[in-house]
Formats: sequence, C-alpha cells, structure tokens
Amino acid sequence: MYKQNRSTDLKSCLLVDNCSEYREKSKLATFVAFPVLILLLTTVVSCTEKPHKFDDSQVFRYNQHANINTLDPAFSKDLRTIWATSQLFNGLVQLDSKLKVQPDIAKNWKVSEDGRYYEFTLRDDVRFHKHSLFGQDSTRKVVAKDFEYSFYRLLDPKVGSPGKWVLEFVDSFSAKNDSIFSIQLKEPFPPFLSLLSMKYCSAVPKEAVDYFGDTFRANPIGTGPFQFKLWEENIKLVFRKNPLYYEKDEEGNSLPYLEAISTTFLPDKQSEFLQFVQGNLDFLNSIDASYKDDILTPKGTLQERYSNQINMKKGPYLNTEYLGIYMDAEDNRLKSLKLRKAMNYGFDRVKMIKYMRNGIGTPAVNGFIPKGMPSFSRTKGYTYQPEKAKKMVQEYVKETGDKEPVIRLATNNQYQDICEFFQREMEKIGIKVYVDVMPASTLREQKVNGKLSLFRGSWTADYPDGENYLFIFRSKNFSPKGPNYVHYKNELFDQWYRKSTGITDRQERHKMYQRMDSLLMLSAPVIPLYYDEAIHFTHKDVMNMEMYPNNHIHLKRVKKKRRN
Repeated sequence: MYKQNRSTDLKSCLLVDNCSEYREKSKLATFVAFPVLILLLTTVVSCTEKPHKFDDSQVFRYNQHANINTLDPAFSKDLRTIWATSQLFNGLVQLDSKLKVQPDIAKNWKVSEDGRYYEFTLRDDVRFHKHSLFGQDSTRKVVAKDFEYSFYRLLDPKVGSPGKWVLEFVDSFSAKNDSIFSIQLKEPFPPFLSLLSMKYCSAVPKEAVDYFGDTFRANPIGTGPFQFKLWEENIKLVFRKNPLYYEKDEEGNSLPYLEAISTTFLPDKQSEFLQFVQGNLDFLNSIDASYKDDILTPKGTLQERYSNQINMKKGPYLNTEYLGIYMDAEDNRLKSLKLRKAMNYGFDRVKMIKYMRNGIGTPAVNGFIPKGMPSFSRTKGYTYQPEKAKKMVQEYVKETGDKEPVIRLATNNQYQDICEFFQREMEKIGIKVYVDVMPASTLREQKVNGKLSLFRGSWTADYPDGENYLFIFRSKNFSPKGPNYVHYKNELFDQWYRKSTGITDRQERHKMYQRMDSLLMLSAPVIPLYYDEAIHFTHKDVMNMEMYPNNHIHLKRVKKKRRN
C-alpha cells in the first residue's frame, strides 16, 4: 500500500491508517468474486469518530478495467494513465474541448516567423502540491527551471520514458529566467504546440523525483486541480482537491468544485455496468457488447427505462478503425489494386454501424483522417457499391485466372463480430475470407513483423493534427522500425508530407492533408471501417462534464448535485 495522510472513510473515498476493519476486508476481497469486492469497497466502514467534512455529492467515482501502472506523467502512454495524470499535472499549454491550444502554466507565448523558436512566459501563481520535502512552506512556485528539468528527464535514457519522441523535433531548450522558457526546433513543425499539451510534457519537481526515486510513480507531486491521496493497486485510487490550484471559473470561484475523485479497478465490464446502474459509479465510458442492447436502442439512443436516471453524450473520437493490407505480402491477390478497391466498395459500412455497433460511430467513407479532425475531408471515398465491387472481382478473375480469391483476415476476439460481418459481405461479391482470431499481443507482434496479409487495426491520435494520421504512411516509417504496418510507399505522398510540415497557415496545411488522404485512398492500402465515437454515460446529478474528441476526461469543472 502506498501511503500518505488519510483521514476519512471509504464512502468518502479517504481512509485512515488504523482502519483495521478495512484492512481485513481488503484481505478477504482477494478471495471473493469481483462483484462482492465492489460491495466491500462501497460499504460504509466506520473507522473514526470524526465527522465528515463533505458528503458523497462531492466525490466523483469511476472505474477502470485494468490497473494503472504508474502516476508518473513521463509514462502516460495509455488512456487510463492519462485520465489519472490529467488531474494531477499541468504543462505549458492545454487543449480545450474543441482541441484548440490554450494557456496553462504558460500564460502566453510567441513563435518566430520561421516557426522554429518558441518562447513561453509562465504564470507566477502556480505552486506544487503541498509536501514536507519542500521545507517550511510545504510547497513552492513553479519556475522555468522545472520545465527544463522535466524535459531533460523525458529525454534521459535511464528514465526510459515512452514519450521522448514528443521532443523529436526539438534542437534545444532552456530557462532564461524564472518566468521565461524557450524552445528551439530543428525544423518547423506546425503541430508542435499540440504536442506540448500531452501529459509527457508536464512539470514535475526535481526535489520529489530525487526524494522518491523509482517510487515517484506511486508518490506523484504535481500542480493539478487534484492531489494524490491513496493507491491500493488493483483496488482503489483516491485523489483529493488541491487547495492551491490556480485556475478559477468565470465568476472568480476557485477550481476544482469536487472534493475528491475515487477510482476502482473492477475488470468485469458487466459488473461495472451494474455498479453504474445502481448508482455506485458516477460515470461510464463507452459500452460493451455484453450490455449494449440493454442500455441502447438499435438506433444508438438511450433506452427509455434509463431516461430519468442517466444522461448520455456522444461525440467524435479521434480514432479510425480499419483493415490493413500488407503491400509487401507474398499473397499476390492483395497486390491487385482492383481487388483492394473491390473490398473497399463491397461492404455496407452503414449497416455495420447500425447492427454491429448500435449506431455508435460514423461509417468511414471519407478517407483515413477521422471525423472530428479539422482536416477531415467530406469528399466521398469508398461508399457501398456492391455491383461495382462484383464487376471488379470478375475482372480480376478474368485477368488472373484466380477463380476463387481466398484471403485470411487476422483479428482479436474484441472485433471478431465486425470481421465476420466483413467476411459475409465479401462472399456476396465473390471473395472468400477466413477470419483468424488470435490474442491481441500475437496480432500486434505479427502485424509489426509483416506476417499478416490482412489485419484489423486502429489508429488513435496522440495529438489533434491530421499529420498524426498521415505520418504512419511515410515510406521511412516501414514497420518494424515505424508504424507503417501496411508498407505503403508513394513518392508524391512523401513529397507532400515534407511540404506540409513547412506550412504554417493552418487552413492551407489542412488542405494539403486532405490531398494526401485522397492520394492514399486511391492506392487502397487500407479499408477504413468507421470513425469512432466516444460515448459517455453519467447520472443526472453530474454536471459540467465536457466531452473531448481525444476522449480525455477533465474533472476540475465537474459538479454533483446532492441525491435525494
């Protein structure tokens, strides 16, 4: 158990050190089913005679299906870790719900005309979370040297941060004084400000890293709206309100509004859903096949029986689901452009979304860059044209003598139903598809090493710029050294990519991205399936919870009403 001061009970999400009843129940919980574990965690355990300073309406509760491995922002590579570190840490800049770059610890900045030099002016009212290691004041102000240290730490091979690639374009950086932090790029890179919004680039105090060493992962000290309180790995994670947080709302009230955040780690999604419906969780992210028909209608709307209890929000999620075609495959069938186009034209994406996804998602008929991106193109790509697809297959058969084209499609069990839908659609146009279901780790390993002719894949944006979806098709990024898993190669595409990184005008850059996307679709190295949607469920008492297209959650402005 990783400890700091604890002072209230489980119902309020804070524990006292001498709570023997809780410890005994935690031991017992390791031997019981997870639904029972959740009941234990949500039971009121009277550990102290001290009255509570706040009630349940000031605690926000949600569940994660997998344990969080770290609370160190330098290792915030997956969504569950980003959700946690977003409450604890801040960087120079942040993204709003429209994914526009806004000030954070940097109150303003300037960029040179050539797009290579950035100078940030820091706020003077940002302080690290209270801790005794800061001495008599128990805290200190954030200065430019903190970013200098944090960036060097990100690049340090001894740290081994997976986020060091964020600084790939950086030539140098330095603290000019306490208030000014400068960055010099090797070459212009217009999305750079978006990159700096990633949690990797958060300010961390050197004193804390030096003091805790490797255990900083479990003793995080940042500047965020909430501060670390308790972590029982695989069981519970608790944050408390940061009383020193610098942001205020439009009326001048201090943020955050909530007193605490409580996260549980129940792996069973059906049990998570039951806990949400029973009111033991405030928030549910996405849906699972095990209960999607219970909560959603076939049209993707909320079932009537939940309308008085639950709010549902849907919005674009910067994720494209696709089938990837390995262009260097020994299987000569997939080298045929005609056959690749037939596969793109030959299945009904609209029907797939309606019946396989309960209306969640947008049919991917506009290219690879998803809906929600500023550079999303509304030009129609591969729409459902079965007769055209049949004709292309017949022409392929006539030209090659391959009377029954047979293709193997690799996927994991999470997407087996969609791949089997694709399989049935292909049979209608004359293509035989065998679906190979394998563990996710095996699928990834074989995809990276070019052992799969056709595979299910997805690409989620690390930062909100169309470049993030196009660089994976650069010829220099061939896997296994890079993310070009399909081994797409086009000299004009590479030329346009290089040109786009020098375009500082946002609208012009977006037009170039759209041209590149269209060029990519002409070669059909991928079969886009759908542009994903985020779907959030909250109880009626939860207010001000905004949706972000990158599906991050920010809780500093969230409020809860007191339940009757």
